[in-house]
Amino acid sequence: MKVCKFGGTSVASAEQIKKVASIIQSDASRRIVVVSAPGKRHSDDVKVTDLLIDVAEAIIAKQPVDDKLAAVLQRYEDNAAGLGLDQKICEMIKEDLQQRCKDVATASVEKVFDLLKASGEDNNAKMIAAYFNSIGMAARYVSPKDGLVVNDAPERTMAISQAYDQLSALKNAAEIIVFPGFFGFTTAGQLRTFDRGGSDITGAILAAAVGAELYENFTDVDCVFSANPKVVNSPAEIVEITYREMRELSYAGFSVFHDEALMPVVKQGIPVNIKNTNNPSAPGTHIMPKRDASKRAVTGISADSGFSILYVSKYLMNREIGFGRKLLQILEEEGISYEHTPSGLDDISVIIRSFQLDEAKENRILQRVTEELYADDVNFRHGFSMIVVVGEGMKYKTGLAASAATAIARTGANIEMINQGSSEVSLSFGVLQKYENEILKELYEEFFSAVSV
Repeated sequence: MKVCKFGGTSVASAEQIKKVASIIQSDASRRIVVVSAPGKRHSDDVKVTDLLIDVAEAIIAKQPVDDKLAAVLQRYEDNAAGLGLDQKICEMIKEDLQQRCKDVATASVEKVFDLLKASGEDNNAKMIAAYFNSIGMAARYVSPKDGLVVNDAPERTMAISQAYDQLSALKNAAEIIVFPGFFGFTTAGQLRTFDRGGSDITGAILAAAVGAELYENFTDVDCVFSANPKVVNSPAEIVEITYREMRELSYAGFSVFHDEALMPVVKQGIPVNIKNTNNPSAPGTHIMPKRDASKRAVTGISADSGFSILYVSKYLMNREIGFGRKLLQILEEEGISYEHTPSGLDDISVIIRSFQLDEAKENRILQRVTEELYADDVNFRHGFSMIVVVGEGMKYKTGLAASAATAIARTGANIEMINQGSSEVSLSFGVLQKYENEILKELYEEFFSAVSV
């Protein structure tokens, strides 16, 4: 059995949905289909999720929503017409959206956004199941309410063990299962959405629950590339990559696959295949537990911006028991997670995602670190990017860090932070954001040739 997930561009239009049907028909082992909300049909288009966000924002602002709802419904009506479906499915979707708007009229902001955004995946799954049946493919829409049980707020949304137990029954289904991505329900029946790329997470959960032989993740590219093709000209294709390598690359900006989505399949050892809906015969990229890492030390290079650095200096910091814990506790009490904590004898830097900060938070943190930890110097610096060099073979390559530093030096950039994980699979550099693209190009030239990996 294979579980297949189709991203937003793969289900954006009637033409794309027909391709999805052909892919499922071509392989009898493709029994569970996870779908996203309709994405962009062309570069100037708007995702249905973004249209739904407009609806949610109007509800919160107590503004009329009829025109915004009409824009959402028009997308489904266009797809229904292109698929030859009657208007019953559109009427059902219209009633669903109207009911959601009523249900959230006095709800919290978070609930408004969750309930409205989740309708994109939910209603698209209903339409795709209806289309499958209309062309003779026995299919059944299954709601996440029927098994995808998630934890309660305020913790980040994750499936609990009960979900895997309940969803495992889907492996015995006679029909093709069409399942909406992106959301689940708590035991109390509260809808909660996953983080960005949440449909990837849903697909991985289902693959793990049914013990799939393969989790196929269909998108709009033939494979994963060793660097961002928008920055590096014709980067090498990655044919095979390990879970750890993919996790590291996804964390630092690879948008093809959500980094959290690997967790369920890693635990079960289920391989993942990234494939192209528009070119399904291409082999794609295989993500697996292990691979031959002898061919090349570096598998990929990624970059992500939007980082800030909290710098703290105190003489004899290394002698003070509990200093690091107290510092991180201050951040915890402000609801802030951290990425890296490189340190020296008398100073420590904490790398933070900038979106978690605002002026008031920063001022409180600076004051608390100064007054409670008696720091000699404490400040925030913004506008940084993290450049990550990843490869299972890095631990066998001497001088790799020096080669990377030399490549970065050629751009004229200063390395603000360097960190290597204990597994030696990744090497991270903190640099000013303005140098990000140039560094990516130089690192690619340093470690790659034009052959596939």
